[in-house]
Amino acid sequence: MTSSSRSIRDVVVVGGGHNGLACAALLARDGRNVLLLEADAELGGPARTEEFFPGFRASTAHLLNRFHPELVRLLALERHGLVLTGQPFMPSVALARDGNHLVLHGAYGEALTGASAAEQRAWRELRAQLLRQAGILKPFLARRPPEPGSRDPGDLIALGKAALALKRLGKEEMRDFLRVFLMNVNDLLDEQLTDLRLKGLLAFDAVLGSHLGPRSPTSLLGLYYRLAGEIGGAAGAQLVPRGGMASVVDALRQAAESAGATVLTGAPVSRILVEHGRATGVALADGQEVRAGCVVSAINPRSTFFDLVGAPALDTGFVRKVKNIRMKGDVAKLHLALDGVPDFPGLLPEDMGGRLVIAPSPDHVERAFNPAKYGAFSPEPVMEIVLPSLSDPAMAPAGCCTLSAVVQYAPHVLKEGWDVGRPKLLGAIMAQLEIYAPGIGGMVRHAELLTPADIEARYRMPGGHWHHGELQADQMLFSRPVSGWSGYDTPIEGLYLAGAGSHPGGGISGVPGMNAARRVMEGVR
Repeated sequence: MTSSSRSIRDVVVVGGGHNGLACAALLARDGRNVLLLEADAELGGPARTEEFFPGFRASTAHLLNRFHPELVRLLALERHGLVLTGQPFMPSVALARDGNHLVLHGAYGEALTGASAAEQRAWRELRAQLLRQAGILKPFLARRPPEPGSRDPGDLIALGKAALALKRLGKEEMRDFLRVFLMNVNDLLDEQLTDLRLKGLLAFDAVLGSHLGPRSPTSLLGLYYRLAGEIGGAAGAQLVPRGGMASVVDALRQAAESAGATVLTGAPVSRILVEHGRATGVALADGQEVRAGCVVSAINPRSTFFDLVGAPALDTGFVRKVKNIRMKGDVAKLHLALDGVPDFPGLLPEDMGGRLVIAPSPDHVERAFNPAKYGAFSPEPVMEIVLPSLSDPAMAPAGCCTLSAVVQYAPHVLKEGWDVGRPKLLGAIMAQLEIYAPGIGGMVRHAELLTPADIEARYRMPGGHWHHGELQADQMLFSRPVSGWSGYDTPIEGLYLAGAGSHPGGGISGVPGMNAARRVMEGVR
């Protein structure tokens, strides 16, 4: 495509992750002339599927648990090859050293096996309570957050619906919701459950991706965030779509291009053009300029404002707020190329395709968190494991297996440095895996361990944080990415945000991209 044919656009979207693609597709569907620019040779960011060893493939973001159904409907993504309906939900397995595993089946524990009858009853009650309470937050996590004191009719309606949902809980449960909302997850679990395996799994899920331990204040919010998501209409459900995570990226690209958007890869943006306080387009690294009515940045907010806009164009108070966004990642990603399917003694074949979680108890998770406060990692890390080649044989050669694991509490800045620490962390992870899958070490052809520093470099993600900023109470809702600027617009007129650093946060949801597109439609004609 020549430079002259792309010199003027209605909208330029910077960043071809799933949020950028969703935003571009919706704006093109609305009749806008849209150009999406992705710096890398491939779209999708952490959701793309990559070959990490000849014949072995994996995705850094390896499953779906909150892809928004409205986005699927608006973009008719199933017509573009995305298959979510009819897919079995992944069970969540709390692995036990003695092989006596506990399994949450269906949509996050519709059924529980491996626990006592009393614990199953207690779990049913707690699950119902958590889903009801997460349902209060759900509308807020799917739309532009209301500003405190706002008189906007949409904000008032949203607040009114939340108040009505609280009232419908009844007086007793409303009081309980207000009591537990900002609690730590460990205290709530201790109140209602006794099985350490179940409590360890829930504690792990509450803190996954954040710099929090189960005893950290507000850590229960992470569990609400997970349960406010849905797949196929089922709250808390999780799955790998047919064709793997690449099918999500492919469907979004097809939706964008079929709506008329132009999608370019290998096209890094060097700066956002700002004239008289307004975004007027972008300059590419090759020197070309693309003029546009507005610019949408679907990358990290810090990169947007400091690398592409430049601090001199911004108010000093705003610059200070952006600098203070906490976004140092705490998660590493392991990919193993295995000679065969590992054996987890005691695990039923039908559960091998689920999430296999090593988090024996909330105390174990808390102990794994403690070193991360001081720039170290635990010798007994906690992790979530999936075997994607079991559901998609194309992910590994015949007779082989791909293992993909999210390893919690690997600090972005390691005190001893990752050149020294990487082989030590890999050794600690493999030692844990060997306990639950004896002999797995002898099956490894190749291991790829991505530290937060590697994730930062590979996906141009400052801090290596998959949420583009900690998902904690002071960095959520109307304080995301910073207070006063939570509605996808920015201090630069005509510049909007659409990435995971915006409300509601990370995970493969598409909500930031969807809401940013709506904001552009409201404000730019």
